[in-house]
Amino acid sequence: MSFRETAVSRRVLVSALGALALGLSSLAASAQTLTVSAAASMTNVLKDLGAKYEAAHPGVKLQFNFAASGVLLQQISQGAPVDLFISADEATVDKGIGQKLLDVDSRKTLASNAVVLILPAQDPQPITGLADLYGPAVKRIAVGKVASVPAGRYAKQALESVHLWSALEPKFVYADSVRQVLDYVSRGEVDAGFVYSTDAAIMADKVKVVMTVGGHTPVRYPMVLVSESKQKAQAGQFAAYLLTPAAQKVLAAAGFGKP
Repeated sequence: MSFRETAVSRRVLVSALGALALGLSSLAASAQTLTVSAAASMTNVLKDLGAKYEAAHPGVKLQFNFAASGVLLQQISQGAPVDLFISADEATVDKGIGQKLLDVDSRKTLASNAVVLILPAQDPQPITGLADLYGPAVKRIAVGKVASVPAGRYAKQALESVHLWSALEPKFVYADSVRQVLDYVSRGEVDAGFVYSTDAAIMADKVKVVMTVGGHTPVRYPMVLVSESKQKAQAGQFAAYLLTPAAQKVLAAAGFGKP
C-alpha cells in the first residue's frame, strides 16, 4: 500500500470513528434518566424490575434512591429532583400530598407486605411471641425510627395494641431504615427486631422469623408522581409497568402481596 493510500485509509478511519463517537454522544444525550425514590424494603426487587424495564426501553435510564420513606419525602420537600416516589406506607404519601409535593391523581397502590419479628439465626433467644421480649434475656430490640421509618410505626402500633411499647422502650435500638434493622439482627448486634417479611426472606440464612405481627394498619406501598417532575409521562409509564402482570409476578416471587 502506498503512502497516499495509507493516508486516505487513516482519514477514512478517523472520520468513521468520529461519526461513531458523535452517534454515541447523541444517543447518550437523548437517553432519559428517571429518578425513583423508593422505600428501602423495595431495594432488591426494584433493581431487578428496573433492569428488565431498561432492557425493554433502551432510551430510558432508571436512577434509584432507596431510604426510609420519611427521609425520601423530606428530600423531595428540599428540592431533590425526583420523578416517582414509592412509599412503604400511606401516611407518608398523605403528608406529601397535603404539602402539594405529590400528584394526588397519579396515586396507585403497588404492593402489600407483612411485619415480622425476627431473631439472629445463630444463638437466638428463646422467644416465641411479643410478650417474651419483656423477659430479662432480651436486652436490645431494633426498630425503625418512628418519625421517618414506616416499619417503626407499624411496630409501635403492634406493640401498643398489646400494651408493650412503653414497657419495652428502654430496650429499643432505633434504626434509620428497615434494612438497618435487618443488618443489626443478622449480625447479632441486637436480640430481636421488626422488619417486613420480604426483608427477612433475603437473609433467611442469617435471621429467624418468630411470627407475623398484627395489630397495625395494613402495610401498603403507594406510588405517586412528584409534582415538580419534568418527566411525568415517562415516569407514569414506568409506574404503569410496575402494575403489569409480569412485574407483579416478580414482586410476588420476592414475597410482596397483591396491591
